[in-house]
Amino acid sequence: MSIVVNELTKYYGAQSAIDSLSFEIRGGEIVGLLGPNGAGKTTTMKILAGYIEDFQGEAKIAGLNVRQEALAVKRLLGYLPEHNPLYLDMYVREYLEFIRSIFGTNGSGPQVEHIIEETGLSKECHKKIGALSKGYRQRVGLAQALINNPEILILDEPTSGLDPNQLVEIRQLIRRLGEEKTVIFSSHIMQEVQALCDRVIILNKGKIVADERIDQIDRLLHPGTIVVVEFDRDIEPESITVPKLTNVKKLSTGRFQLAFAGKSDQRREVFDYAVSRKIRILEMRQEKSSIEDVFQVLTK
Repeated sequence: MSIVVNELTKYYGAQSAIDSLSFEIRGGEIVGLLGPNGAGKTTTMKILAGYIEDFQGEAKIAGLNVRQEALAVKRLLGYLPEHNPLYLDMYVREYLEFIRSIFGTNGSGPQVEHIIEETGLSKECHKKIGALSKGYRQRVGLAQALINNPEILILDEPTSGLDPNQLVEIRQLIRRLGEEKTVIFSSHIMQEVQALCDRVIILNKGKIVADERIDQIDRLLHPGTIVVVEFDRDIEPESITVPKLTNVKKLSTGRFQLAFAGKSDQRREVFDYAVSRKIRILEMRQEKSSIEDVFQVLTK
């Protein structure tokens, strides 16, 4: 199930929330939609989920136009909004059965029980939603997004309010779901995105500033290779001569950041250089930019 967005634009009055967004998400991908507050993440998700109809451009889900065929699109989707709307006076199981009935299915069949178990709600399902902690309310929201067995999941901050143990469980659930569904989610937790996503789309001020596979994200900052090395004594940066070396940055006494052209591992060449100069290496590692590094550079 693919998602195709073409020149998507949305204004609130005179202010642009998103500006000419175009991207495609293939079936089976887990894609992180990132950006600072106000970048347009939630607006984009609401348009894809059919909750905003007044926009410019085109969005299609599984070939269906989200504006012209909104009801058919919603049957394919599971959507967890940023501010999780729940009926606080309903019991957990009662609420999920109600949501299931909206999709035209009967009663409390095994699907509801399976989702209660899968989202870790078994011990809380006898309670009213209003009596649950924020973390468990978030689990209820995720459960309702799964109740119709959707082929595409749109999750806006799905792990908001969860404690560290709950975070691990929900991340594992999202990863399992990604094996058979298309998932697009937003998060401010960079480690979460790094652990879960196949790909990231970074927004800033309503525009796409990066669209890259997670295992290639470092090349957005460094087109080549970076090696950090610490020698047992200080030397002049100009004296470091290694093949493909393009730049030397002194970090501290005897410690340098070496930039190389190309993506091949250059640590052997650095080692050979040190041996030829009778210099001991105290530390050496190949450095990759984290998604947090990329995020900060692209959105500041």
